[in-house]
Amino acid sequence: MTSSRRCFVRTACGSLAAGALQAAKEPLAWNPDAPFLNVTRPLKVQPVFMYRIQQKKEQTSWRSWGGVQTEEAARQEMAHIGRELAALPHRFLPVAPVSSPEQAARVHEGDHDALLLYACTGSGQLFTSCVSPRRDTLVFVRQSSGPVYYWYEALSSRYLSSGDTAAKLHVDDVVVDDYTDLASKLRGLNGARNLLGTRIVALGGAMGKYAPDAPDVARSKYKMEIVEAGYDDFGKRVKAARADARLAAAAQECARRYVQIPGTTLRTELKFVANCFLLYHLFQQLLAEHNATAFTVQSCMNTIIPMSETTACLTLSLMNDDGTMAFCESDFVIIPAGILLRHISGTPVFLHNSTFPHGRMVTCAHCTAPRRMNARDYHPAQILTHYESDCGAAPKVEIPPGQEVTFIDPEYTAGRWVGIRGIVRENPFYEICRSQQNVEIQGHWEALKAEARDSHWVMAYGNRLAESGYAARKLGVRWYPVV
Repeated sequence: MTSSRRCFVRTACGSLAAGALQAAKEPLAWNPDAPFLNVTRPLKVQPVFMYRIQQKKEQTSWRSWGGVQTEEAARQEMAHIGRELAALPHRFLPVAPVSSPEQAARVHEGDHDALLLYACTGSGQLFTSCVSPRRDTLVFVRQSSGPVYYWYEALSSRYLSSGDTAAKLHVDDVVVDDYTDLASKLRGLNGARNLLGTRIVALGGAMGKYAPDAPDVARSKYKMEIVEAGYDDFGKRVKAARADARLAAAAQECARRYVQIPGTTLRTELKFVANCFLLYHLFQQLLAEHNATAFTVQSCMNTIIPMSETTACLTLSLMNDDGTMAFCESDFVIIPAGILLRHISGTPVFLHNSTFPHGRMVTCAHCTAPRRMNARDYHPAQILTHYESDCGAAPKVEIPPGQEVTFIDPEYTAGRWVGIRGIVRENPFYEICRSQQNVEIQGHWEALKAEARDSHWVMAYGNRLAESGYAARKLGVRWYPVV
């Protein structure tokens, strides 16, 4: 998009009076050219350089492995670490030198989310004192990326867990030389941290597909704050919005601008698109009122359609294109995985149904797909009716063939997530939900037959298996990648 035109829809503030929205104070704008919204809090990391200078002794073994044997070499290595970390996107505090347990204790008192321990030289006691007692710790050691570290040899099962569940320090928390691996782990860790405590508005209440305990699990395991908004109040908001001539005119203008996005083909009535923008205004209003970063809706067909004369499909697509996390069906089996994948990828996620795997292929389909799946460009889309109701506005988004994608498929609320990597091969037009892709599974696709569940998956662009798996263990989730 090159247009800079905006559609302004003003938001109400205060309470509802006689079913009417009060006057607006701040504008809500739909801008197709706006940068993708960053809803991910940055990770604040404290790097620690652990070392101990040894004194030479005659006629005895006095020096351990390690290329840092002087204070000058330690200063050079800390400067080296600082330059390397400057290339990563997270917030890194100045490198803290630690040569004693007392220095380590002072570091642990600082304000940071995670500790990155460069374990160069020093005793086992010094090492264990450097591992944070309250925050996540990653360990970096060198073989060939700089001066060799003693702890490249000394790390072992004596200090590291190898189980499936979250542990104080795990073998997966260790990085040797590889900053690509480190960046992946930091993305996974940051995704897990951002999932925890997410506040989400659930219009129509919270549920779980074939898992009634899913909302309770989301609250207890992932510390999610689920704000349940009722349809009685929302119905009044819809009625008032539709009666507001100024608001209706703004929604009509937004609809016209939307269908002018290059690659857009309108195959439903424009009034349905305009009504989706009224819903967009009201959904965003609920997010603002509850200071939430995520949104979901239950009974979006049977309840939303008669009160709004459209479906929520295109509205949720619009919100995801903005950068807001928006999900249909209020399914808290998949929503935590969707939020995690959104924070890891930095791009929209597509919640969809899957099919039985065959010949390496699965079909992914739903009516709420985002169009800016890469967080930049609008993919071509036909705007059709919602498939099951033959009403409203739903996008049939064309994902480019050859696009690599990652899926997460939770095993209901069993605490086990399946990770899958695929390549989009085509965008068919079956008599199913409008946005649909045939995806070729990469890896042992036949293993997916035993994992086939009549439930939801979530998709994001790129290969995110490593980050997702690392995050899953941090969350206490068993991770099963199909590779």
